Amino acid sequence: MILLGVNIDHCATVRQARYRAANTPAGGAVEPDPVLFAQLAERAGADGITVHLREDRRHIQERDVWRLRESIATRLNLEMACTPEMLAFALRLRPEAVCLVPESRQEITTEGGLEVAGALDRVRACVEPLAAAGIEVSLFIDPDERQITAAAKVAAPWVELHTGAYAHAFHGPGRQREFQRLRLGAAAAHALGLRVNAGHGINYVNIHELRTLPHLQELNIGHSLISRALFTGVEEAVSEMRRRMNP
Repeated sequence: MILLGVNIDHCATVRQARYRAANTPAGGAVEPDPVLFAQLAERAGADGITVHLREDRRHIQERDVWRLRESIATRLNLEMACTPEMLAFALRLRPEAVCLVPESRQEITTEGGLEVAGALDRVRACVEPLAAAGIEVSLFIDPDERQITAAAKVAAPWVELHTGAYAHAFHGPGRQREFQRLRLGAAAAHALGLRVNAGHGINYVNIHELRTLPHLQELNIGHSLISRALFTGVEEAVSEMRRRMNP
């Protein structure tokens, strides 16, 4: 069974579009509530909930994360930049898992993997205290041998392979090339003793091929689930993705 982590960031994006200036992220007229979305996703079989607390707080807010920590029944996976400020926050929060990701204010959503090979000391300075606190750490990286080798060097037990390039190429001539990169990356990570997750741009169409990647343990999916939920509801959207992941 491949596990499903549901990323609820863009539920909060919808809320912030109307209620960015509100004094509270939930309650009263403020909607939608990403914590309720997470609870409905769990009820439909989600194996974990993923959120990215960004520096500019463009969608998920700190109070959302604390409410999730207090209320969800599965695993909380905190995506975060590799900075001292976010490290301190994660050590206070104590989620079950942290995924270190790159972050740029200019991007709409995370594009590209974390640079690990050129920043070993900086990444290690986040990985080691998180691991010492009993928090599972993964690195969101491109499926490149250089980055995978670096992930093993900093002793991160997980990698999450960035599937965005594959998703963008899915309907074009580069699809098989990008899928081969992912397949080789997953095999290389496994050979180094790393556990393999994947995420970004995964949807109800490309899942049929992505699910065949070797050694795959978990997929983190957000935008496509939230888009489908607009038409079918949260629970049906999550259930259908789980069926396609594990037919």
